[in-house]
Amino acid sequence: MFIKTGSVSKNRKARFNYTIIKTIEAGLVLTGSEVKSLRLGHANISESYAAAEKGALYLMNAHITTYKQSSFFKHNETAPRKLLLHKKEMKELLGSIARKGYTLIPLDLYFNEKGLAKVCLGIAIGKTHADKRQAQKEREWNRDKQRIMTFKNK
Repeated sequence: MFIKTGSVSKNRKARFNYTIIKTIEAGLVLTGSEVKSLRLGHANISESYAAAEKGALYLMNAHITTYKQSSFFKHNETAPRKLLLHKKEMKELLGSIARKGYTLIPLDLYFNEKGLAKVCLGIAIGKTHADKRQAQKEREWNRDKQRIMTFKNK
C-alpha cells in the first residue's frame, strides 16, 4: 500500500508535552530508498527534533526504516536529514531556537499534493507538569460537558 498524499507519521505527544507557538512547513532532502520507505508508511518522528548545524537546519533522530527491496543504496535509519527552507524562514527559526526555552519539534511528516515529502515543524516551549495536568483537566471537563449536553438534548 503506497501513500500518494497524506500523513506518513505524526508526533502525537508533541502537543501534550509542548506549547506550540507557530508552525512552518519545510521540505526534506532524502535518498531514493528513504522516499520509497516513506511511501510505505515506515517512519517514526516521535523522538525527533530539529537542530542547527553548519548554518542549516537538520531533522535529527527521525527513524525511517530501510527499504527492503533496495540492494545497493541502503540508508542510515536515524541519519540527520537536511531541512529545505527559504533564507528568511531559516533566519527566523534560527533566531527562535537561540532564545531560551524554545525548540523545533516536528509535528507531522507527509506528502503534499505534488508528491513531495514535507515536515510540519512547530516552534515550541516545553510544558511543566502543572501545565500538563491543567490541559488534561480541561480536556476531561470538555468531554463531560459534551456528554451532559447530549444527554439533555435527548
